[in-house]
Amino acid sequence: MTAPESVVPSSSTRAVSAKIVIAGEFGVGKTTLVGAVSDIVPLRTEAVITDLSSEVDDTSPVPDKKTTTVAMDFGRISLADDLVLYLFGTPGQHRFWFMWDDLSLGAIGAIVLVDARRVDESFSAVDYFEELGLPFLVAVNEFDGAPRFPEAAIRDALSVPDEVPVMMIDARDRESAKNALIAVTRYALSRVAPATTPSATAP
Repeated sequence: MTAPESVVPSSSTRAVSAKIVIAGEFGVGKTTLVGAVSDIVPLRTEAVITDLSSEVDDTSPVPDKKTTTVAMDFGRISLADDLVLYLFGTPGQHRFWFMWDDLSLGAIGAIVLVDARRVDESFSAVDYFEELGLPFLVAVNEFDGAPRFPEAAIRDALSVPDEVPVMMIDARDRESAKNALIAVTRYALSRVAPATTPSATAP
């Protein structure tokens, strides 16, 4: 399956690669998404959640979670023969958020994963990318048994501008997660296109 025409570079150009950040709170499905879409065996830096770490990190929203990302997740997906995305999943615990700056360096866009059962916890991630000026998309990971809200309700709850894409996905499903990657890539390219398009009055 190839990416939409608006995303795929011309066949006359060389191969293009881009970096996408997958971010969000603890336990929203970042590792799952990267693993679902990656064409290679993903690099994971997961550690077992111990009693000591549970005293530092609030694991009550996801009591069944046994491991956590302590550095990053890394994967790669080819949307076309000449378009490759490198995926970097961030750690969710706030004590590791100092790594977000490095992981976001050079990225063209980001996906903020949201758990509909705790939307309020996603404000920090949204604020981070807004302040960074990095184009981002809000993707609600529809967990089994979680409430289903209209996209407009999620947009209002997080106070994101109308131009920021909001969509529902299943991070376990390759096609669903891939659609989010295509959408954020298209959105990121649309943000940079005006700056690279010559003015109509230019000589």
